[in-house]
Amino acid sequence: METILTISGLHKKYGKVHAVNNVSFEIKKGNVYGILGPNGSGKSTTLGIVLNVVNRTSGSYSWFGGKAETHEALKKVGAIIERPNFYPYMTAYDNLKLVCKIKGSAIEKIEEKLTLVGLWERKDSKFRTFSLGMKQRLAIASALLNDPEILILDEPTNGLDPQGIRQIRDIIREIAATGTTILLASHLLDEVEKVCSHVVVLRKGVVLYTGTVTGMISSDGFFEVQAQDNAKLKSALALNPAIGTIEEHEGRLIAYPTAPLEPAELNSYLFGQGIALSHLVKRTHSLEEQFLQLTSNQPQN
Repeated sequence: METILTISGLHKKYGKVHAVNNVSFEIKKGNVYGILGPNGSGKSTTLGIVLNVVNRTSGSYSWFGGKAETHEALKKVGAIIERPNFYPYMTAYDNLKLVCKIKGSAIEKIEEKLTLVGLWERKDSKFRTFSLGMKQRLAIASALLNDPEILILDEPTNGLDPQGIRQIRDIIREIAATGTTILLASHLLDEVEKVCSHVVVLRKGVVLYTGTVTGMISSDGFFEVQAQDNAKLKSALALNPAIGTIEEHEGRLIAYPTAPLEPAELNSYLFGQGIALSHLVKRTHSLEEQFLQLTSNQPQN
């Protein structure tokens, strides 16, 4: 799979503040990546560095396998890293027409991109009449005019109402379905879990996790179990070598495995111990639980 972006040992210091601290990860073609972290974690700074608008302190990055200089490579990149900024008294169409001239894109692309973001019917409306969500969608259309190989979005749903958030998420999914690689920065766990295939977790400029979203949340999970005699059930669970910690919660036992264990295996084992379960559910940790576990395990600066 083609590598779109490689970041190696990236650092950025602002005086005593180490905003980006030895960050390394790769972006592969055709995936949707989320850089996840609370405000101040270094997400926007990292994006600014690879887009050549923020100078790095040390480390390196390369676009498309280093086959082209950064300024040439960035012609194949679409990005929105600030609030949408268009001429307020110009129409949506005329604003994008101006962008086409700057980017050297075909004017014919305007209809295609405005249709994609659901704004073709508002093409003749002035930018100043647009809601925040519409402004953001126009910015996405603008970033797509040159048919980029990767689209970079910094907090794309920030400040939007629930309807606006859903519209942006639907657009991101639609763009991803065309094969365009997407890299978005967000502090919203829900956003990353719903639209991203891969995630990079940052905290205070340090990478805590990089990999698939599924890989992050699909740990060995845990079991919720209940029987007529929970005391006997707890004793039997404690004797199973695949079970570690056991907790009690609202009349049920929560059993955390230390190795892969399927519900059918656990049920068969307990039946062999003379225990008939009245409740058996296997759950995985949510992205939120995993994220909180990662960040809470890191020492404070």
